[in-house]
Amino acid sequence: MTRLLLITPARDEASHIERTARAVAAQTRPPDRWLIVDDGSTDATPSLLRKLQAELPFLTVLSAPQAELGENGDRLAFAAEARAFNWALASMDAAGFTHLGKLDADVELPPEYFDNLLARFAEQPSLGIAGGDLLEPGPQGWQLAPVPDYHVRGAMKLYSRRCYDEIGGIEERLGWDTIDETYARMMGYETRSFRELLARHHRPVATANGALRGRARHGQCAYIVRYGPGWVLLRSFKVACSRPRVISGLAFFFGYLRAALRRDERVEDERFRRFVAAELRTRLRRASARLLRRPHGGREAAQVPPFFVRS
Repeated sequence: MTRLLLITPARDEASHIERTARAVAAQTRPPDRWLIVDDGSTDATPSLLRKLQAELPFLTVLSAPQAELGENGDRLAFAAEARAFNWALASMDAAGFTHLGKLDADVELPPEYFDNLLARFAEQPSLGIAGGDLLEPGPQGWQLAPVPDYHVRGAMKLYSRRCYDEIGGIEERLGWDTIDETYARMMGYETRSFRELLARHHRPVATANGALRGRARHGQCAYIVRYGPGWVLLRSFKVACSRPRVISGLAFFFGYLRAALRRDERVEDERFRRFVAAELRTRLRRASARLLRRPHGGREAAQVPPFFVRS
C-alpha cells in the first residue's frame, strides 16, 4: 500500500504557509503524514502552525534546533532546508512509508497533485525522483519557470523510498537537489519533472536574499556538482536572458568563478565526476541537434490551469 510522508521546512513563512496548508488539505490524495519543521521563525509562523495543526489530523509541527550559519548567515548556502528535512526525518520511524516528499512552505499545489504524481510512480517503476513545474509571479502575471525534464526542483520533490535509501538520502550542502538526482540516474532511476503538473510558487526561485545573489549561488552550485567551465559559460549566456538581463548571466558566472578560486568543496566522487561529464556531453549534442532542426518562431505562452485562474 502506498504511504506518503511529506516534510516542509519553514522559516518566516507567515505570508504563505496557510495558503500552502489549505492546498495540501484540499488534495484528493493527501499525505498520510505531514511534518512541518519550524526552523527558527521570527514572525507569526509558529502561531499559524499551531492553529493549522489543530485543524489537520495528519499534520505534526516540529521545531528544529538552531545551528550556527557562519559569517554571512546565508541559509541557502548552508543548506538549511536540507538540514531541517533530515532532522525531521530522523525524528520519527519512517520505515512504513513508500514515498518521501519535500514541499516548500510557499508553494501552492493543485488539488490532484499527489494523486497524479503517485500514479506516475505506479506506472513507471524506474521513476526515482519526480515533481511538477512551477508558475511564478512576473510582469505579465503567472508565468512558467521552466526547468529541464530531468531536473526536479528542490521546492517540490517526491522520492520513491527505495531510491531515497539507495542514494543515501540528501546531502546537507549547497547543490543537494542536483546531487541527489544525479546519483539517482547513476543508479538507473529516472528523474522527471512533469510539465502538466503545475503549482504556484509565491516567491520566485533563488530570490530569498536577492535575485543576483541567487544567480551567483547557482553558479557556485554548478562548480560544486562538477560542471565544466565550457558548459557554465554557455549557461551564463542563457541566464543572461533572465531578469535582470545581462547582469544575471554575469552573476551566475561570477559565482562559479569565485567558487573555483576559493576551491569550494566539490563532490569528491570520481564516478560522479565521470557521469556528470558524460551527461553534459550528451545534452550539448542534443541541444545542438535541436537548434539545427528548430523552425523560426516565437515561444508559446504557458497555459495556467483553470484551478489557478479561478483562485
